[in-house]
Amino acid sequence: MISVEQNPLTESEPKIPCLAMRLREAAKSLGIGERLLWDLTDRGEIPHVRCGKAILYPTDGLRDWLKNRTRQSPADREKKSNEILE
Repeated sequence: MISVEQNPLTESEPKIPCLAMRLREAAKSLGIGERLLWDLTDRGEIPHVRCGKAILYPTDGLRDWLKNRTRQSPADREKKSNEILE
């Protein structure tokens, strides 16, 4: 019996990039609960797209959202402000 990993047909197929995720996948990838993600979505605080009844979370949008909310140490903030002034 051939397993999926050994199937030559699946190896030659191009990989499809993940452009967006559903709620469960997005919550898991962010490391938060589904309820918290739904609350953030409902308040419009996290990037999402509504397609009919489906809600999709664009992977690039989630990366940017997370990056923008990453806390910086005071030393990093000071270094950035000094670079701007120079």
